Amino acid sequence: MIYVIATIEVVEGKRDAFLDEFHKLVPKVHAEVGCLEYGPTVDVPTGLPPQVPLRDNAVTIVEKWESVEALETHLGQPHMAEYKEATKDLAKGVVLQVLTPA
Repeated sequence: MIYVIATIEVVEGKRDAFLDEFHKLVPKVHAEVGCLEYGPTVDVPTGLPPQVPLRDNAVTIVEKWESVEALETHLGQPHMAEYKEATKDLAKGVVLQVLTPA
């Protein structure tokens, strides 16, 4: 099992539009073989001192997959290409962290 934290930087003022498109993708990904968890999150203010500054132009996707192979298959799905096309003017970049339980 692996965890993926994907942080997507969105164009300023376009986070809601990005999330509208992303929510269309979620059921398709949940149906994929090997997907254990997949969903978007946004920063929430807590006042906790160690929390990083809030990011108004970021969406973090929290994912759990059965294997790296399942993740690789996911990235090649037609609905992922459709999502990238639909969000190309809304997203500026993405950073992935792929983790395993320690």
